[in-house]
Order: sequence, then C-alpha cells, then structure tokens
Amino acid sequence: METEQERSTLRASRGAAGAGADDGARVPGLMRLFGGGKAMAVAVRLKEGALELGRGAAALGEVQDAKMSRRHAHVRFDGQRFWVTDLGSQNGTFVDGAAIPKETAQEARRVVRMGDSLFVPSMDLRPLEAHGVEIVEDFVRGPAMRGLLTRVSHAASFGHSLHIHGESGTGKEGVARAFHSLSPRQGGPFIAVNCAAIPESLAERLLFGARRGAYSGADVDAQGYLQSADGGTLFLDEVVELDLAVQAKLLRVLENREVLALGASKAQRIDLHICCASNKDLRAQVASGRLREDLYFRIGRPDLTLPPLRQRPEEIPLLLERELQHKSPGRGLHVSLVEECLRRPWPGNVRELMNELCVAVQASQVHGSSRVEVCHLSPGAGAGFGPALSQPAEAPRAPPRKAPSKAKPLPADERTRIEQALRQNGGNVTAAARALDIHRTQLRRLLERHGLALPDSDEPE
Repeated sequence: METEQERSTLRASRGAAGAGADDGARVPGLMRLFGGGKAMAVAVRLKEGALELGRGAAALGEVQDAKMSRRHAHVRFDGQRFWVTDLGSQNGTFVDGAAIPKETAQEARRVVRMGDSLFVPSMDLRPLEAHGVEIVEDFVRGPAMRGLLTRVSHAASFGHSLHIHGESGTGKEGVARAFHSLSPRQGGPFIAVNCAAIPESLAERLLFGARRGAYSGADVDAQGYLQSADGGTLFLDEVVELDLAVQAKLLRVLENREVLALGASKAQRIDLHICCASNKDLRAQVASGRLREDLYFRIGRPDLTLPPLRQRPEEIPLLLERELQHKSPGRGLHVSLVEECLRRPWPGNVRELMNELCVAVQASQVHGSSRVEVCHLSPGAGAGFGPALSQPAEAPRAPPRKAPSKAKPLPADERTRIEQALRQNGGNVTAAARALDIHRTQLRRLLERHGLALPDSDEPE
C-alpha cells in the first residue's frame, strides 16, 4: 500500500520535468540513469509512444548492457502512464523493485531495471535533452537546478538580496554560495550564519558586534557577522528564528547600510549582499507574527524555491557516484543500491542521501565487499516518517519445507545480510540473490540449510 508521501513523490517525479509545458509539445520517454556500472543521464525517446529495448538496441548508444537479452522488454506510453512488458528475458525485468511476469504489461511509476541498467519514466525529456546533468565545483546540476541557477545569476547581477525557500537538506547554502560567486562582490567574504543555532541572548552581539566595555567581560572590540561580510555576502539561514527586536535592528542596517555595534557611538558603513533561507513559508511566518512584515518586504523578494530531491531523480546516481569517489575511491556502486535509492522519497533530501551512503559504505567495508549494495543500505534510509515505521514487522511466513540441517551455523552478519536483502526485495528470491551477487539456487539452499524465514513474496512460482 502506497503512503501519501510516496504518491506525492510519484506525481512530482513524473510531472516536474515538464511543468509548465504544453501537453502536446511534451516528449515522453525514459531517462537512463545507470548502465555499465556508471551513473549517467541520457534521454531515451519512445518511437510513436513505444520502444523495444535489449542488448544491441540503438537507443542505448555506446553503453550497451551485457546482462540484457537481445529482446529484453517493451515500453509503451498510453498518454498518461508507462507500461513495461518483459519479452522473456533471461535475467528478468524489474519494475519499482519487483520482478514482473513475462509477457504481462506492468505500470512503471518510479524505476525500471533491465540487466544492469536503470530507467526512470519521464513525462517530458526536453529539459534533460537541452541541459543534461553536469557537475560544477562538486555541485550536481540537473535541468531543474540549472534553470534555477539562471535565476540566481540574474538576482546576483541586478539586486542586493535573495530569499531561498526549500526543504531541509535540499542545498540552500550551495545556492547561496552560487549567488555570491555570480555577484559583483564575488571577491569579498561569504559569511554563513545559522540563525537557529544562535542563542537569543547572544544574537545581537554576534550579528552587530560589540565594543570594549559594552558589557561585563567585553575586554576587546569584537566584529559582528555584518561587519565581517562587508564587501561580500551575508547568508542568514532560517532567518525567521531571530528575535523580533533583532529583526528590527537588522532591517535598519539593511535600509541605511550602517551598523551600530553594541557600545559604539558611531555607526560603521557597510556594503554587502544579503541572502536568506528558510524551510518555512515567509508570508505564513508574517501572518503568525514570527517575522516582521517590513523585514519581509526587504528580504523576501526576489525568491526562489529549491525542488526536493524526489523531483530530481536524474541527479541521484551522480550524487552517489561522486560521493563514493570521495569517501572510498575504487569502491563500486551496485545497481541494486542505485535502484533502491531511486525508489525512496528521501525526506532529508541530499543531506540524508549523503549521510546514509556513508553508513552503507561502512557496512560494505565490514562485509569485505568491493561494491556498495542494497543490503548495505539501512531499511529506514530515505523512507518517509509515519506510523508504519514504528510498527512491529509482520510475522514472517513459516520456514520452507525442509528442517534446518546440522550444517555449520551461518555467521550472524551474513544471516543479517541475507535477511535484509530478502526484506529489501519483498521476499523475491531471484531479486535478493541478484542483490547478494549469488545464484538464486545457492540462496534457496542457504535458506533451507539454515532455517531462514522467507517473507511474503510476489515472485511467480
């Protein structure tokens, strides 16, 4: 059963690329995001609403997939939904993480796996075709982010302020740094301040500075963040967390371009750009009395909204690959890990994805694996928060027919790895064996020999 967040993720990922485009002009198709063990972002157009894929298919270009059959699967778009039919392939076709029966059309919502290649349905391939996905200064930029950065460039060139709205972990500070680097003040300092972390009693001193003797213990003059950002850009993250009295003083500084430090008798002239960010709606914060209306008119426009990661699936494999190169050079990404990451909503966005990848890398090192696989990913990683996560797991189905043998006990970590692979793949033995990089017959023998419970499965008999 899909959660509301999962349904929202589906609607976003299928519609974001073509938002605002005329339906008749859209180009539906597939985004190939992984193949040959490498992340990519390639548009695969359908021909008259359909396409047959397989090893040697021209649509796959130079990066072919040896694990795909010659006639692997057929993809069709009916104007609203994508349908995938396995054509009797040797290694099977997986839609949204589950193997589909041969010669039976299955709706594809999030991701399709054929061999070692991953495809994501897209309602409009034009943004990807026009802009692609690039990595600039370690910043992965897909079509949505590249369009957004164009607006950032305009704001930096013609204005003094910018407000960035977005969910936690979407990369607001990265956009703020782009705003600074694209502005005439790029040679000046960039000062980032997390307003939510400033104690209320220290906010005024930290922002505006203090002169010696201004208060007990003030033995020397101290610059504030505003003075430190003179000639550059001040980034105020979660600006609505500032006390209303501090907001009033900040407004005066921004309007007069002068800052009066605590204990000072003369104001200091400053010249800076200001960039603010919040994961809350500023107008709603004004209505609730948490943000001054006059300050909103000074810092709230122009504004832009960062799309969450679930609306940018084309960036996920490249983010994983780039981070893995930094954390563990030489270690590979298994297709099963990338597939699962494409399926999950990631409420913590890029920050959560990067943190969970670090945990998975550590798990792969413990297991002595040269690749990071889906079994190394925590079951709750990237999942939405809700009652289902805190409920006890459903009782597993009874063990297979044969009783456990007197074979040497299976090591605890290996047992955990197998059970996790089975859970991740819904009890599908074929899919779990692929994730574990062993033959399904070998996995079945392990289940029988060691009495491992097999969760409910959609695997055809």
